[in-house]
Amino acid sequence: MQRRDDRAFVTLCEPERANALSAPLVRQLRRALEELRREPQLRSIVLTGTDPAFCAGGDLQMMRTAIEHLGDAPGTTDIWRWIRGEFGAIARLIAHADCTFIAALNGAAAGVGLAWALTCDIAIASERAVIVPAFGKLGLLPEVGTGWALTRHLGYQGAYAYYLRGDHIDAHAALRMGLVQEVVPHDSLLASAEEWCDRVSAMPPHAMEMTKPLLRAVADASWDAALATEEFAEPACFTTEAFASAVRTMLAS
Repeated sequence: MQRRDDRAFVTLCEPERANALSAPLVRQLRRALEELRREPQLRSIVLTGTDPAFCAGGDLQMMRTAIEHLGDAPGTTDIWRWIRGEFGAIARLIAHADCTFIAALNGAAAGVGLAWALTCDIAIASERAVIVPAFGKLGLLPEVGTGWALTRHLGYQGAYAYYLRGDHIDAHAALRMGLVQEVVPHDSLLASAEEWCDRVSAMPPHAMEMTKPLLRAVADASWDAALATEEFAEPACFTTEAFASAVRTMLAS
């Protein structure tokens, strides 16, 4: 984890295992994000991986151990507790934090790692990035918010076809599908992530902090409910010095 000014860079770092999500790595990541979330001056967090992969998803060794223990405790909810309490907790933290999360996909992104990337507020990709829909071939379902994200990007049939095909999706195809917002040369990935951090920094803090939950709320709302939400939220912005200063500057120009 690195801190610089009002931003932080968090890197998954088990490259020999394609940054697969072992229990220690997941818990370390969660602690780091919880610590960063409590810092009021932090405006953005970049989540990336150590080459050659972004994240291979869940640790297959850990999955095998879980399977072996199922026979010892039929009906156990331990796996559910882990998925919700660890994988899901990180997804909820990304979604609910006031700061902006930027996923910088430097390589293959699969499983829960992909779910976290899709949960981020912005996802950008190196030209080497690959979206890997691996869960279907493992007999698993879209996980940790992936189904929600895919149906909104691709529609129901598009998401279903994505799951059924299981094809790897390169960075440029992911851009066309709306799964990422930008594709850049591999060596420029973190510089491009920094540019997104700069955009966040240039905005009034309250604007970004209020827009994030508003957009996430209206994504599932009816038009009337979305309009009402925006009508209630907008007047608060008129009371800020940032808005008053911007109006004065525009009128003086």
